Amino acid sequence: MVLAMSAITFVAADTPFTDSGNTAWVLAAAALVLFMTPGLALFYGGMVRTKSVLNMMMMSFITMGTVGTVWVLWGYSETFGNDVGAGLLGNPFEHFGLSGVLDAIYGYVPADAATGTAAAGGIPGGAFVAFQVVFAIIAVALVSGAIADRAKFVTWTVFTVIWATLVYFPAAHWVFAFNGFAAETGGWIANKAEGLFLGGAGAYDFAGGTAIHINAGVAGLALAILLRKRVGWPKEPMRPHNLTLVMIGAGILWFGWFGFNAGSALSAGTLAAGVWVNTLAATCTAMLGWLITEKIRDGHATSLGAASGVVAGLVAITPACATVSPWGALVVGLAAGVGCALAVGLKFRFGFDDSLDVVGVHLVGGLIGTLLIGFLADATNSPTGTAGLSMNDGLFFGGGFGQLWSQTLGAGAVLIYSFVVTFIIGWVLHKTMGFTVPEEDEVAGIDLLEHAETAYDLGAFTGGSRHVSSGVVAERTRQVVADEPSSKEEASA
Repeated sequence: MVLAMSAITFVAADTPFTDSGNTAWVLAAAALVLFMTPGLALFYGGMVRTKSVLNMMMMSFITMGTVGTVWVLWGYSETFGNDVGAGLLGNPFEHFGLSGVLDAIYGYVPADAATGTAAAGGIPGGAFVAFQVVFAIIAVALVSGAIADRAKFVTWTVFTVIWATLVYFPAAHWVFAFNGFAAETGGWIANKAEGLFLGGAGAYDFAGGTAIHINAGVAGLALAILLRKRVGWPKEPMRPHNLTLVMIGAGILWFGWFGFNAGSALSAGTLAAGVWVNTLAATCTAMLGWLITEKIRDGHATSLGAASGVVAGLVAITPACATVSPWGALVVGLAAGVGCALAVGLKFRFGFDDSLDVVGVHLVGGLIGTLLIGFLADATNSPTGTAGLSMNDGLFFGGGFGQLWSQTLGAGAVLIYSFVVTFIIGWVLHKTMGFTVPEEDEVAGIDLLEHAETAYDLGAFTGGSRHVSSGVVAERTRQVVADEPSSKEEASA
């Protein structure tokens, strides 16, 4: 997305037109990325215990409602409106309610008589809006995995709106809003803020390694530190209840991620094709790297490890998919598979309950992919180079340390901003609304207490009906818990 936007500048012309092929690809890619959120719900849902499945899946699904709504109202404008503060924020009122957006054409390039270049059609504003909103939705949904099993659903719902507004939209403006594309002025990272990037080399993030994965990963870390741990963690086992769901979810994520990365080219051509290949290559080696690490460390290669390795590779290649060669993508994936497999153990060492390894996979994977661009960026053999677009080489290809510094600066800025603001948001909500359910409710089953439903109809508590008032369910659940002695096995069931 980043390189494509920087290479295609919006230029006013008498008769701008859209390219139907590019438009069709962007809309299809948007649908693929939207499908990733239900895939994430399955992935996360399979990783929690039986009594938390619906709550976990609902935490992903609700983001489609909340973030989709605020995106239409002010989110798009805050992200892609003209900058109102040194590259930090778009004007949230400029396109409020998508005013003036749907009839726009972005990316149109008029003919150039001097060079003999024909005019290139753009994409409708509506297609661009559609593609960007699904990024915002899944970015917020990713955070939920860090606080699985214990978050109040209503508080989480409020959090999604506030976090999207104060954290995701500003960070996306920094990274994705290029001067002259959707607006005249954009974000500071995208447009190589004067004096900050060595040699004028801006940070490369083609599809969201910083704005989405580092952002969501460090937000998950902030909440995991702020909120209490799950009852019994880390002494009691908290095993995934349904690895079949996890594998299906990972498969859907892999499928949708081709739209995530290749769709960020905003056109159907050489760039998108190269990005598709790199996405595949990195994911394959990441899965292998995770499984090899598991086998050496634990003596077993697991299905959960395979699924986690797939996601780790997808995360790491997201920022780098357009700027490294295919062999570079293999290296990025392998580094992510091994690095993330080791990183998921950090929560035990440092004592933060990152329930579903959002930190170990998304924060660490995002950092690996973003920083390796500084070493592996290849202006000749990358998709960007083969598409005839200009870019800087990384350290291993004679580009010096400039690109590595730029990548570090971009990643560090998003990381620090997201952690601080997320912690403040979480603290305020925890003090005012309460962010976690009571411990006895968690033990009894958060699905029953928060949603008055269960994922599996086992006939318990409901008297033949799974849809009863939450008060009745809560009371009967507490009665059963009080009457029957608990055990470690029951608490981790």
